Formats: sequence, C-alpha cells, structure tokens
Amino acid sequence: MTAQLRVYPLAPDEEEGERQEPTVRISMGDLLPLLTVAHRNNYLWLQDFLDDEVTVTPDLYEVLRAFRCRRPSA
Repeated sequence: MTAQLRVYPLAPDEEEGERQEPTVRISMGDLLPLLTVAHRNNYLWLQDFLDDEVTVTPDLYEVLRAFRCRRPSA
C-alpha cells in the first residue's frame, strides 16, 4: 500500500516565510553530529533551514573564515 501525501493549508496566523526568533541554545558538540548525519543522508528537511542564520562567536567566525580561504581545492 502506498503512502498518501496530505497537504494542509497554513493556519490563518501563519504566513509563509515567517521567521521564528531563536530561543534554544545548543552546543556545537551536540549540533554537528546531527547535521552531519542529516547532510550525509540527504534529509530533505535540512534544506528547509538553509536560509536560517546562525550566530557564532567572533573567534569561531575568524577560524571559519581562515579555513574557507586556506582549504585545499579538490
């Protein structure tokens, strides 16, 4: 038996593209393994969050910038 997809309209108080304010804190150690598995297995829900912004500390930002610039090309 095949699964049936049900599509529900948005609630009147919900607008498409409405962003939630971040209120939950999570450590990188908890977050990265979950994102790695989702990315490796190509979970579609991960694409829903690609436009979300993430706030990082200035020192992590500098490390990421340096990594991006110095990473060897394939």
